[in-house]
Amino acid sequence: MSADSDFLRFQFNSALAAETPGRFGVACSGGGDSLATLRLAAAYARDNGVELHCITVDHGLRTGSDQEASDVADICQGLGVSHEIARWINWDGQGNLQDEARRARYGLIADWAHGLDLDLVCLGHTADDQAETVLMQIARSAGVDGLAAMAPKRDHLGVTWLRPLLQTRRDALRDYLRVEGQSWIDDPSNEDERFDRIKARNILEALKPLGVSPEKLCTLAGNMADARHALNQQVWHFAGDVALVQEGDVLLHRDNLMRGHFETRRRLLRHALTWVSASDYGPRQREIMNLFKAIKEERTATLCGCLIAQENDRIRISREYSAVSSLQTAAGDLWDNRWRLRPEDGDATGVTIRALGEEGLQLCNEWRETGLSRASLVASPAAFRGEALLAAPLAGLANGWMAENACGEKDFFNSLVSH
Repeated sequence: MSADSDFLRFQFNSALAAETPGRFGVACSGGGDSLATLRLAAAYARDNGVELHCITVDHGLRTGSDQEASDVADICQGLGVSHEIARWINWDGQGNLQDEARRARYGLIADWAHGLDLDLVCLGHTADDQAETVLMQIARSAGVDGLAAMAPKRDHLGVTWLRPLLQTRRDALRDYLRVEGQSWIDDPSNEDERFDRIKARNILEALKPLGVSPEKLCTLAGNMADARHALNQQVWHFAGDVALVQEGDVLLHRDNLMRGHFETRRRLLRHALTWVSASDYGPRQREIMNLFKAIKEERTATLCGCLIAQENDRIRISREYSAVSSLQTAAGDLWDNRWRLRPEDGDATGVTIRALGEEGLQLCNEWRETGLSRASLVASPAAFRGEALLAAPLAGLANGWMAENACGEKDFFNSLVSH
């Protein structure tokens, strides 16, 4: 192995050693970045006697993607790594394709990771990806959070995501694969300038004469990440006096919230909205300003798929029913990126999980004893067989079922400072 390959393995192993996983996963598409990540992960697992699993998400958006997924399965077999293919079949052709595919990919990987009880999942993002992200955020007039770009470690959807190669250039990974005698697949969409990321990739070449390099943009992202961390530490302390988590809802003490520094309370309110909605993106500045006005005037509002209602001296942020009314999963699967409903005993075949709704709530005679608001419970998960309500644990109708929140109170506070 070359000296460069030794250093690459050292970088990867150092990132993993800090987490000491007992069993971990890696996402691999078959491209150069993710294949290098897979091979480095396999070497780490072998050398440290830990368990590694791999997943490939087949989006099915172009001819040959199924064969590429099968090729990754063959590579995993040769490495002695278990492999699974997850297929995305739910896109309706609406919205931003890359964004929808990314959301689906993370959701499928998270379900897989939960099923295997993995400590973390490795992703193959590189310094080039980071630099491209910074450029795209500059184009969006981003603030500190946006310019911090991708974090080396992030907790999301109840999963710890690790990017151990975020300081490594893409070319170095391809050199490593050549040394390993490993071929890779070049995704043709990486040349499609309809996508912002590809535009950013090409612009990086044009910026070289100005001395703007991926390394310098990564340094900028690191500086902004430090600034973000300092701000979020302040928000974490502030949240201790303001926030309370109740079964997936967030309650904020109105007077204490409004007495805080604007940036501190803005960050806390934005975090509460994205946490309750399990959203990747928070509301825009203008929307937050309008929400603060509604809070000051003690009016009910909706934003980011959440209902924000006044409740005595607190503000309750809960899921908005219209945002979840069409969501449906099988029992045991992640519903609304937060909840899992399972029977303690018995067969859940044919059972679907969906929002309780007003009609379902009427069948829950003890819902007032839960302490949750009517609006919260209407948008809470319940188990149905056909149209018959079987259980609504959050609404006091357990019937032998239990509801598990993948993102509980500890996650709410911890995720204020972990990105």
